[in-house]
Amino acid sequence: MTDPGEVRASDAEREAVVEQLRVASVEGRLTLAELTDRTEAAYTAATQADLALLTQDLPAGGAPAPAPPAPTGRKRRWFVGIMGDSKRRGTWRIDQELGAVAVMGDVVLDLREAEVRTNAVDIKAISVMGDVKIIVPDGVNVDLDGVAIMGDKKVDVLEGAQGANVPVVRVQAYAVMGDVKVVGDSRAKPLKRKFSAWREHWKMLHGEDWRELSRQLRHETRELHRQVRDETRDLHKQVRDMNRDLGRGY
Repeated sequence: MTDPGEVRASDAEREAVVEQLRVASVEGRLTLAELTDRTEAAYTAATQADLALLTQDLPAGGAPAPAPPAPTGRKRRWFVGIMGDSKRRGTWRIDQELGAVAVMGDVVLDLREAEVRTNAVDIKAISVMGDVKIIVPDGVNVDLDGVAIMGDKKVDVLEGAQGANVPVVRVQAYAVMGDVKVVGDSRAKPLKRKFSAWREHWKMLHGEDWRELSRQLRHETRELHRQVRDETRDLHKQVRDMNRDLGRGY
């Protein structure tokens, strides 16, 4: 009899999980990086058990989240760097269109840990003798449009597979003697892992005996400290004896 966990996943089941992940992202349960990672894992999942792991910490699938209504009079959220820097990193919420203006300055928008409450991220980027840098997780699809005059606009992102239902970042760029760049994880400073992520990473590397390895490491560290302390005490004693013998010689 086939183990239920080993039943092969179908394309329909993969798409259903991807939709559940999208709903969770719009509800603020997943960051953009988490959504991208899990979406990629869903499309490459071989079994139903693989798919179940991706949603085990999310509510059971319900009705799909409706598309967010078009903003009515809601202003775009702007980040401005004029002869200076403006940076937005870490955990933050995106529920409206964004704007970035760099005039002889720099603007950095790091979307990887952002909670994206919309189906896509829309950014208007304006650079005049400055730089606008937008950091996204590898795996998203980037739609970069606009104009560059004596400047540059480019995308350096490992994008998702063609036709996959992955997050979309749309950038309208206007660069005049400046740059507008959209870069992925592979071209940016890696995110710092949280403790829980490091713990899972350690388990993945060392298997289920990771706790025993951790205890062994602590024991060896204490033993090393004890040896250093004993050797230092013996060295101090030898120095005192030498000084005493030298004093007697005079």
